[in-house]
Amino acid sequence: MAMSALKAVTLTHVRYQRGDQLGHFLAWVSLVPVFISLGGFISHFIFRRELQGIFLALGLLISQFVNELIKTFVQQARPETCALLEMCDSHGWPSSHSQYMFFFAMYVTLLTFKGAGIWETTQKVLVNSLHWSLALMTMYSRVYLGYHTVAQVFAGAALGIVLGAVWYWVVYYGLYCYFPVIEESSFGRMFYIKDTSHIPNVLKFEYDNARAARKNVACKSN
Repeated sequence: MAMSALKAVTLTHVRYQRGDQLGHFLAWVSLVPVFISLGGFISHFIFRRELQGIFLALGLLISQFVNELIKTFVQQARPETCALLEMCDSHGWPSSHSQYMFFFAMYVTLLTFKGAGIWETTQKVLVNSLHWSLALMTMYSRVYLGYHTVAQVFAGAALGIVLGAVWYWVVYYGLYCYFPVIEESSFGRMFYIKDTSHIPNVLKFEYDNARAARKNVACKSN
């Protein structure tokens, strides 16, 4: 019986030229969306369970669904290097990696500056510069490694920025007023779902409460 052609799962299948140190580094950069999705959001839900983080993850899923719809409709081929990368059977416009990272950077930037007062202004700038730097490096990596053309990554970046801003508007101005309802629901209580984006300095708030709880425990033990 003849076997059909095999296809690899491309979630972490990123190739670069042997001996190319920059390509090796950019291959890891190209995996940042995977690290955010599998490491960041899973650990966030397990340990934090913040509504803002949950809705950010939902927005990224919607964004990726939109990306797949556009790719299926446009069906623009990847660059000629796709043959070496074994990626010619998938479409390239717009770049999903670029769209993911710029959506993430846009949403988090709006959240920290307009929604959650987590840090001082200088700290917000420093933290968000990391997000945008990773987004730019991811976009560059997709072109350098041969997975996308310049036009494809810029299209993904532009779409990610727009969708990130729109989703933030939907969450902050449409869904945010329902956060207390979700927190007080049976689901919210069962899974300890919460929202701390209204607290001016979450780190200090949790630090002070942890110290107060420790003092209470120490007093009881005495």
